[in-house]
Amino acid sequence: MPGSSTGKAFNITTFGESHGKGIGVVVQGCPSGITIDKAFIQKALDKRRPGSSLSSTKRDEPDKAQILSGTFNNLTTGTPIMIYIANRDAKSKSYDDIAGIFRPGHGDYTYQAKYGIRDFRGGGRASARETAARVAAGAVAQLILDQHGIKITTYTLEIGGIKAVDINDRAQKNKNSLQCPDLNAARQMEKKIKRVKKEGDSLGGIVEIIASNVPAGLGEPVFDKLDADIAKALMSIGSVKAVEIGAGINAAQMTGYENNDQILSTGFATNNSGGILAGISNGDDIIARVHIKPIPSISRNQITIDEHGKETEISIGGRHDICAIPRINMVCEAMMAITLTDHLLRQNR
Repeated sequence: MPGSSTGKAFNITTFGESHGKGIGVVVQGCPSGITIDKAFIQKALDKRRPGSSLSSTKRDEPDKAQILSGTFNNLTTGTPIMIYIANRDAKSKSYDDIAGIFRPGHGDYTYQAKYGIRDFRGGGRASARETAARVAAGAVAQLILDQHGIKITTYTLEIGGIKAVDINDRAQKNKNSLQCPDLNAARQMEKKIKRVKKEGDSLGGIVEIIASNVPAGLGEPVFDKLDADIAKALMSIGSVKAVEIGAGINAAQMTGYENNDQILSTGFATNNSGGILAGISNGDDIIARVHIKPIPSISRNQITIDEHGKETEISIGGRHDICAIPRINMVCEAMMAITLTDHLLRQNR
């Protein structure tokens, strides 16, 4: 399927559907001699897997990664790396009653318009299940970034309009299942998730991604700008509706004097640029935020049409996330890692 690949020097192609036999990814461009830590890949997948938080679906997928090619004696060989993840807990019968109905907020209508056929079981290729493959590829990318001291972290900034205020100690995010460093805000988020779940509805939110120790000079002029590629990578994640870099939308309310990061002998005084100037990294932390829409699969009655254009009501049952956060956090981390690795390898060619 066109559109299932991304990257130039470091390229990934994902495959599979939510209720098919499995999903996976082919990674091309990984240098030889990199130690592949299967436990590291599995740890990343475990953070994304279903059932890992209060807001996630109860679908019980073990998400065990199988490395089928591209390694020998735990080292990369420079050939394509294929990672496969079997689907173990798909319950396709849950979708039989709505097989001929377009779900509001989903890709049902647009996939039908484009291909004339669609896999209605869990959304098929458009399902968030596909992102497990990205996380596996992102873990491979991070093993390359580790050699250059580049680290990426994510945390939950907002859910359902409740925003984290105290974010200075990001390690606090590990003390709650929502990955929010503000523990008071996390408790309020949990309460709102429980309330909205009872109402048969869902929530959106904001995730912040920070890449540190990125060297200056990554990125290409004009059309392959680093921030443009980061934005595209993050926007390719289902449910992401907007991406900000650095000051983001707040830059529109600033004067040039306020927005410019003045340069001192010790470095930049501020980081409104989000670590990127003219599409090229400047050595500061790269900071991005993604704005995520509410999960479209809700049990509240909605108006829609069937495949014949007839209006009908729909109430979606089955097992679904209430909020894409925090499972989406690892996907954001993976896409940042993949993009930085791609540009790092381009720079070192």
